[in-house]
Amino acid sequence: MIAYVTVGADDIATARRFYDALLPALGYGLTEGPEGLSYILCSAPGTVPPPDFYVKPTFDGAPASAGNGAMVAFQAGCQSEVQRLHAAALAAGGQDEGAPGFRAAYGPRFYVGYLRDPQGNKIALFSSNPDERGRDG
Repeated sequence: MIAYVTVGADDIATARRFYDALLPALGYGLTEGPEGLSYILCSAPGTVPPPDFYVKPTFDGAPASAGNGAMVAFQAGCQSEVQRLHAAALAAGGQDEGAPGFRAAYGPRFYVGYLRDPQGNKIALFSSNPDERGRDG
């Protein structure tokens, strides 16, 4: 079970603008402190909590860098939410890494858009909602 994911950021205010454009809409609450940003999903008592997402300055003080091959994916409730949040993240300083849509290499219901945050970390927003149309119709 993944407990948390952390990405580094050299400019916490810029990172906050980007992540605030999408994570609160997905149900994440934010706590900000001197150690950075903590985005947390609430869970029902007695259930396994979902992973937290942290945006922090680097521990060693060296510049933050994006991992080659590393990506964090956030699940949206529907395809239109993927589209809306992708656009909001671009407007908040993100870079497009692949517009929302279906990909031939993935399952017929996997609808995904890709971004880079201002630090260069790769982010995916996806929906696999079985109540929506799939790639094949």
